[in-house]
Amino acid sequence: MKKTISILVILEIIILATYFISYTAFINTQVAFLSAFFIILGSSYAYKRMVNSQIKSGNFEDKRDLLDTIEDPHELYDDTPINNAPYEELDLKSIVKEEKAKIKTFTVDSAKYGARGSVSAFRLIPYLFLVLGFIALKNNELLSLWYYLPALTVGIIIGSVVSKEVVA
Repeated sequence: MKKTISILVILEIIILATYFISYTAFINTQVAFLSAFFIILGSSYAYKRMVNSQIKSGNFEDKRDLLDTIEDPHELYDDTPINNAPYEELDLKSIVKEEKAKIKTFTVDSAKYGARGSVSAFRLIPYLFLVLGFIALKNNELLSLWYYLPALTVGIIIGSVVSKEVVA
C-alpha cells in the first residue's frame, strides 16, 4: 500500500509540474490520468469481488487446464470410463439427455453473472468521470489530445501495475 501511495504522489507531483507548461496541459493530463487509473483499478476490484462472491457461494465450475483444452477440445482422451456394452443394451435416449445437459445455453442466470461485474459502481463511476471530463474539456475548449492521450496511456499502465499490488 505504501508503494502505491508513493507512486501516486510522485505522479501527481509530475502532473502538477505540467501546470508550469500551461493550464491546458495540466488539466488534460490530470483528467486523463485519473480517469484511466480509476477505470483500471475499479475494474480490477469489481472483478475480484465478483470472483470472491462466486467462490464463497460455491457457484463455479472446475475447468480443465488450458493446455488440455487445446490438445483435446472434445474430451476424447478423457479418463472417464466408456460404456463398451453392445449397441442393443445401450439406452440411447439417456445418453443423448446426458450430453444435452452438458451443453451450456444462454440463461438469465448467466446474463446476471456477466452483468454483475460490468454494472458495478466501481466500474461505472470512473467511466462516467472519463466521459464527463472529456466533454467538459471539449466544451470549455481546453481539450488537447497531445496531452490527453499520453496521460491516458500512462494512467492505464500505472493502473494495471497498481491493481496487481492492491487487488491481489
